[in-house]
Amino acid sequence: MTRVTTTWTTLETTSAALGALATEGASGALSGERGIVYLSAGRVVHVESAFTPDLGALLIRSGAVPPDGWWDAVDRGGTQHRVGHRLVDSGRLTAGALEVCHLGALFDAAYFVLAHDARAQRFRPGAVHWLGAVRSVAVDVVVRESGRRRALLDRIWPDPAIDTAPLTRVPGTDTVDLPVRRGRTLTQVDGVRTAAEIASALACRTYHTLVELRRLAADGLVRAAPPASPAPAPSLSRHPGPDPGAVVWHDPDTALLRRLRDALEAL
Repeated sequence: MTRVTTTWTTLETTSAALGALATEGASGALSGERGIVYLSAGRVVHVESAFTPDLGALLIRSGAVPPDGWWDAVDRGGTQHRVGHRLVDSGRLTAGALEVCHLGALFDAAYFVLAHDARAQRFRPGAVHWLGAVRSVAVDVVVRESGRRRALLDRIWPDPAIDTAPLTRVPGTDTVDLPVRRGRTLTQVDGVRTAAEIASALACRTYHTLVELRRLAADGLVRAAPPASPAPAPSLSRHPGPDPGAVVWHDPDTALLRRLRDALEAL
């Protein structure tokens, strides 16, 4: 494993930290406010963010892989970081289809990680994502594509709250004659769902969904839902829990994923 000598904590942005780590050929996971970028030999191999559906959700909802097939790959390949290989080796998905889906999920998540480009929070040398290697992308390509997407979305409608806030329809507006994809997207706007949840419900790439939602906002049909009333302040206790506003990113535990799957199926 390449030794990381950069004092990456001194760098002001996540993209700058990624550039330095790429120069050193580093392998590991760089965490930001909105997700994690996984590197191998200085190249991006995976990105995950809570603001985008994960690869498994997209494959299952689109019908590309049955739920049992996905969870079998997680069960058998997760601890060896070979979930992607299991999907291909079992014949459930072609290598080309996996690569296309993986790159789509990678760039969607990278957009959110780099959208505001705040300072990176943590780097874990040697950390490997449980999906395993599918396709690597140069850091500068990921950073450049994220900037291009941000610029395009801002030209459509310059309100980044559309990307992450629960969305609601604007009352009293006429919704006839919308293009098919935009109309389908609008049907999922219910005052509760975010763009990521709408994308997951439609089994659609998050970025494509963001484009349609920003167009709907520009047409005066959609806006960010007003914030909910604040909850009463919790009483003090001798054993306070973690800060509810804090976000801590960890590698998924495949056994935990399996238990969650079983619990959901039992509902």
